[in-house]
Amino acid sequence: MAKLAVKMLANAVVVIGLTMWFGEADFVSALIVTVILGAIAYVLGDMLILPAAGNTAATIGDAALTYLVLWGASSMLGWNLSFFEMFVIALVVGIFEFFFHVWLLQSGIPGRKDNAGHQRLPAQR
Repeated sequence: MAKLAVKMLANAVVVIGLTMWFGEADFVSALIVTVILGAIAYVLGDMLILPAAGNTAATIGDAALTYLVLWGASSMLGWNLSFFEMFVIALVVGIFEFFFHVWLLQSGIPGRKDNAGHQRLPAQR
């Protein structure tokens, strides 16, 4: 659960902070969108794509999902985010996700019993 908390906290800092700065979003709507985004990204990107296709595919998937969710939220909630601003937010999330995935692959993915793709470092055995 600590790993999921780290993911949610990092995504909250990035997504909430940048949507409020770029798109004049209010805190509560940005928080709700971030929680929904984090939950979907954890299930799809971290538990499914990462073990099956690797870090690159999962990182691209997480960044693309972030962009799509922000695009939808911006349209529905009137955040006035430009395509470039959504791209910047998705890029920052993608950079975090790349390193988060490395951590997951090294120490195991919470919620997966098989931990396919799990690679322990020699010092951890």
